[in-house]
Amino acid sequence: MGISAAMKIGAYDLYAIETGRFRLDGGAMFGVVPRSLWEKTNPPDERNRITLAARALLVVGSGKVILIDVGNGDKFDEKFRSIYAIESTSSGLLPSLARHGFQPADVTDVILTHLHFDHAGGCTRIVSGEIVPAFPNAKYHVQREHWEAALHPTEKDRASFVADDFVPLERHGVVSFLEGDGEIFPGINVRTFHGHTSAMQCPVIGDGSSTLLYGADLLPTASHLHLPWIMGFDVRPLVTLEEKRQALAEAADEDWLLFFEHDPSCAATRLVRTDKGIVQGEGVTFE
Repeated sequence: MGISAAMKIGAYDLYAIETGRFRLDGGAMFGVVPRSLWEKTNPPDERNRITLAARALLVVGSGKVILIDVGNGDKFDEKFRSIYAIESTSSGLLPSLARHGFQPADVTDVILTHLHFDHAGGCTRIVSGEIVPAFPNAKYHVQREHWEAALHPTEKDRASFVADDFVPLERHGVVSFLEGDGEIFPGINVRTFHGHTSAMQCPVIGDGSSTLLYGADLLPTASHLHLPWIMGFDVRPLVTLEEKRQALAEAADEDWLLFFEHDPSCAATRLVRTDKGIVQGEGVTFE
C-alpha cells in the first residue's frame, strides 16, 4: 500500500498531501505589514486575496495511517466557494490520497491542529443528506481546550469555525481529546500554542536525528518567518510573536525541517541564522 514517500523519519514515511488551493485577504494574512512589502512575494488578485495551499501531511508507519489536518473539504455552497476562491480540482484531499495509494477507510488517525474551516473542513462529508466522518475508521485528535473555544468562539474568530466540520465527530464518538503538550504516538509529539487561537497544536515528528515541525498557522508560509509578519486573524498577536521567536530559534538551532501548510510553492524548508535573523534555507521537495 502506498508509493515511495518523500521523506522518512524514524518508523514513519511522510507524504505531503495537496488538498487544493484557496485565497484569503492579503491584509488579513499579514496584519500590520504594508501591502507594498507582502505583495512582492504574495501577489494579490483584484479582490486583494492571495493564493494559499491547504497542504496536509500524511504519516504512515507503526501500523498507523495518520493525517495532519484535512483542508477545506467540499461541503460549502457556491457563496462560500466564491468568497474564498476554493478550487475543486484533482488535487483535492481524497484524489491526492488515492494517488499515494490510500483510501479514506485506511486512515487510522487525524491530528487536527485546530478547527478553523481551512484545516478541519475535510473532517466530515455529506452522505444521503447526513454529515458523517470522512474517515470512517479514524480517531480525530484535538485539544480539549481548543474544542471548547471552537464551540464558544469570540466575535473576532466566529467566522473561522464551521460547526458541521467538527461537531458531528463527537456525535459519532470518534473524537480523542488531548490535554496539552506530549507524545501521542511513538516519535510524534504535539506542542500547543495560544496566539493564533486557543490551544492550537503543532505536531513534531522526530527520531533523535531528524525532526519535522508542522507549522500550521503559527508559521503558515515562508513569508511568516519574519517575526512581525503576524496574521490579523490571530486572537493574541503578541503571544504569537513570542511563540514564533521561540519555535524558530529551536528549529534553526536543532536543524529541524519546518513544514508549511499554506505556502503555495514551498512545502518544507530548513532554517538558517543570518545577521538579519532566521531565514529560509534549503527547501525540501515532497512528491
